[in-house]
Amino acid sequence: MAFDLSSIGRITTGRTRSISAENPTGAPGAGARAAPGSDAHCTPASRDLGVGWKVRPCLRNLAPGSVTTIADIAGPAAITHVWMTVHHRFHRALTLRVTYDDSAAPSIDVPLGDFFANGVDGRALVNSLPVCVNPSGGLNSYWPLAFRGRARVEVVNDGHEAVPELFFQVSYEERDLHEGEAYLHACWRRARATRERPEHVVLERAAGPGHYVGTYLVWGQRSSGWWGEGEVKFFIDDDSANGPTICGTGTEDYFGGAWGFVTEPERSMRPTTYSTAFLGYPQALCDPDTRLGPRPPVHGLYRWHVPDPIRFSRALRVTVQALGWWPDGRYQPLEDDLASTALWYASRPAAVEPALGGEARFPS
Repeated sequence: MAFDLSSIGRITTGRTRSISAENPTGAPGAGARAAPGSDAHCTPASRDLGVGWKVRPCLRNLAPGSVTTIADIAGPAAITHVWMTVHHRFHRALTLRVTYDDSAAPSIDVPLGDFFANGVDGRALVNSLPVCVNPSGGLNSYWPLAFRGRARVEVVNDGHEAVPELFFQVSYEERDLHEGEAYLHACWRRARATRERPEHVVLERAAGPGHYVGTYLVWGQRSSGWWGEGEVKFFIDDDSANGPTICGTGTEDYFGGAWGFVTEPERSMRPTTYSTAFLGYPQALCDPDTRLGPRPPVHGLYRWHVPDPIRFSRALRVTVQALGWWPDGRYQPLEDDLASTALWYASRPAAVEPALGGEARFPS
């Protein structure tokens, strides 16, 4: 798979549109048409200006339990870029949902921050190809979201307080889809590993044909010492539970690192963070949070299988082990707290496992 600018100069018949609070439909010529005070989302700062100025830059006061449709797009089309920003304390409280072709259930159902590789505290800077997060809390996704019939993008407030402001821009291209162009799916799972079965299921089952393109993982330690000795496994098609086709050698290895992410072990065992085009470890919070009191270490990591997608014909299951070390050199099963986001493309829309809500959404 090539990554270059060779096609950027090619003229096509596609039409670019963009939906925001200033143009809720994305229709041609429909942007910046709100009059000051015309609805509850208009900012009081625009009272001295008229139509055509910055009157409705965001959605305001999203109530707890509310479902807000930020984009409803008729296809065939493909969403090319999503930019959002909201105060970081709402990153886990809000859920991003995408439903294709009038399906009964969404194919993307993920806490907002986790979709943008920001599930720890909303402050990670990410410099990757499909996801970029810039100062301060500028969330960008370039994952292509192609669809044939319709796409509905929703933000659900699963928290306990109103969201004062939500800024967003959903850009898309009206065009015919290529043969084989697939639908992006994403699901979120959170669970604590056990001593008896120190394993976290990243993806229980995806129906094929399709290909797996990304893992984002928030790893909350519940014990001291090294936490990333476990393997990441891909069970493809007819693999049995005991025999995956793809099996890595360790957690830090899967995310493109090595030797515990430690660069100067003779001086310090603190890990080194990084963010690259396809894999990264943007957050390693290993110090007590003096504002909230002591907390266990937590880590945020991503791996985008863009140049190396995991292709499957019928089904796919993905797991990661939670292993450390006993002092005598044996692997230690860990009871760590893991929250994962899995991303994959499939030939047709399918319902995904709904993201956990309530207190289960937040670290314990």
